[in-house]
Amino acid sequence: MIVYVVELEMEAALRGEYLAWLDDHVREMLALPGFTGADILERRDPPPPVGHWGVDVHYRLRDRAAFETYLREHAPRMRAAGLARFGRQVQASRRVLESA
Repeated sequence: MIVYVVELEMEAALRGEYLAWLDDHVREMLALPGFTGADILERRDPPPPVGHWGVDVHYRLRDRAAFETYLREHAPRMRAAGLARFGRQVQASRRVLESA
């Protein structure tokens, strides 16, 4: 199993608008082949800087092959959707975890 972690940080004022968009985005991701689930988690510790809000999305994928297919065939389009809507107002970083 792969856990694809997307860590997001933005000004706190964007929280409501971003969560509304993120809910739809996560549903789209879960419709892609190999995705088996996702959790949207607000970051608590360490807290984001004052005036900012942090949220992480943990996507679960069946295996490394499914993740590589996502990167090759879907990631550019899915990432572009967030950039088109929010530009550089949202900072994103990504990590990949794999079951041992």
